[in-house]
Amino acid sequence: MRPFYSTRSHKYKDNYDYNYNYNYCWFRKDSFHHLHISIGIPLPRHALSLPMINDTTKMSNELPTSSTNGNGHGHGTNVSSSFTVKAGLARMLKGGVIMDVVNAEQARIAEEAGAVAVMALERVPADIRAQGGVARMSDPKMIKEIMETVTIPVMAKARIGHFVECQILESIGVDYIDESEVLTPADPTHHVEKHPFSIPFVCGCRNLGEALRRISEGAAMIRTKGEAGTGDVIEAVRHMRTVTAEIRAAQSMSDAELRILAKDIQAPFDLLKETAKLGRLPVVNFAAGGIATPADAALMMQLGCDGVFVGSGIFKSGDAAKRAKAIVQATTHYNDPKVLAEVSQDLGEAMVGLNCGTMDPKEKLQTRGW
Repeated sequence: MRPFYSTRSHKYKDNYDYNYNYNYCWFRKDSFHHLHISIGIPLPRHALSLPMINDTTKMSNELPTSSTNGNGHGHGTNVSSSFTVKAGLARMLKGGVIMDVVNAEQARIAEEAGAVAVMALERVPADIRAQGGVARMSDPKMIKEIMETVTIPVMAKARIGHFVECQILESIGVDYIDESEVLTPADPTHHVEKHPFSIPFVCGCRNLGEALRRISEGAAMIRTKGEAGTGDVIEAVRHMRTVTAEIRAAQSMSDAELRILAKDIQAPFDLLKETAKLGRLPVVNFAAGGIATPADAALMMQLGCDGVFVGSGIFKSGDAAKRAKAIVQATTHYNDPKVLAEVSQDLGEAMVGLNCGTMDPKEKLQTRGW
């Protein structure tokens, strides 16, 4: 994925030579593919053997643009085309698992387990929660080491509103940026204006309003916020069900009613109308926050998610490699109870976790952002 933003030639583990250019085309020794988002996009190397999971062919590619929020960037001349490419890159990850890793060895385990991408960070959410203090962007050196170790896409987190951290992450060549509530917010009012950046952004949401505001700012992928670092899936379930219910309600509304709803949830009317027409968010929507077992991953997929983020649940467990493979299999075969039963066996001890129901509301990370 990184070479989509480079003209360099790369040789991956399968001995194919890949060359990339700024027209978003990719080459293989024996074939040539254009990245036609509106027709169908080629799968990255790591997904060639996987079926398309939970596919939604009516997903939109064109979104309304938003104005700058004074973050030092101005919009490019072709925001819509740029967003189409970024949304298409995010869609390549559909049906997969994205795993948090803190070093190159964990990244290697994640790739071997079948992860479609890794999230590079210095501390997993459980440690961030336990240790407290100010959580910031990870050391670029550590992120680069992970990028050099794996061939799958590498994501990294930036603080809410900290557009300079995003500029740094873009400059070192990460594939996706997660503007994350897991880190300590840098701006209490503004999220990062994402359209000017050349790489896709991931953002969390608890409801339809939050999701559409982030998409309006340029997020090419949405995830549930859940409650990161707890190992308790209840909040991710709550957020996914809330988004789904609000979209279903919007589908039955007239334009006049949608205008009122758009005002109430502080979302652009055109984007809300498009979402109601599609019957889903116009970008991929992954589950995140509290997923710790294969059953958790399958649950979120059956609720309609396009894929799964797993943070502390893998490398805070007894057998990280085995659990990672099991969660990948569960995400792929989420509708097959026999496969789920098989992959759930003998995984070792799961992370201890925290019960979200007994947490002080002030301790919840999901309330960060708006």
